[in-house]
Order: sequence, then structure tokens, then C-alpha cells
Amino acid sequence: MAASYGVMGDDSSMDYTVHEAWNEATNVYLIVILVSFGLFMYAKRNKRRIMRIFSVPPTEAASSEPNFYDTISKIRLRQQLEMYSISRKYEYQQQQQPQGPADSVQLSLE
Repeated sequence: MAASYGVMGDDSSMDYTVHEAWNEATNVYLIVILVSFGLFMYAKRNKRRIMRIFSVPPTEAASSEPNFYDTISKIRLRQQLEMYSISRKYEYQQQQQPQGPADSVQLSLE
């Protein structure tokens, strides 16, 4: 055993190549753990942005049928706009009518 490695050397001195390799490997594992932790925190904060990358755009067959909540909100919006236009018409009609005869009182003496 002329070329023995490790603690049991011929001249009973410690061979540090194993320790250096262990230190380098430990450093690499530590860097990998820190980078993966950082990526995990980034993914946790930016989940919507990441999911938007991996989401599949809807096909034309799926887009032909309307979404229920979209149609309900559009119907509600249309109803609100109709009610607003009716109220504006009513206010305009009230402003156009002459207010004179209804406010004045005529007295006659006999």
C-alpha cells in the first residue's frame, strides 16, 4: 500500500484531499440549497406570473360558449345603463315642462 489515502497514511500524517473534496461538495450543496430556497420564495410571491407562462390559451371551441359570470355581469351592466338613460330622459322632460301655471294662483273678485 504505497499510495494509501485518508487518515491511515504511511507516514501517519493526515491526507487532506478527502477533506478538501468534502468541503467543496458541502459548499456546492449549500449553494444549491440556498438557490432553491430563493427560487421557492420567488415562486411563492409571483405565482400568478409563473402560472400565466404555463397556462394554455383557450381553444376556439371553448371560447364560443360564453362564461356564465361574464354574461351575468354584462346583463347587469346593460340594465344599469338602461335605467340611467330612462332617468336622464325623465329629468330632461321635467326640465322642459313649464312650471309657471302650476305655481301661480289667480284670484277673481265678484
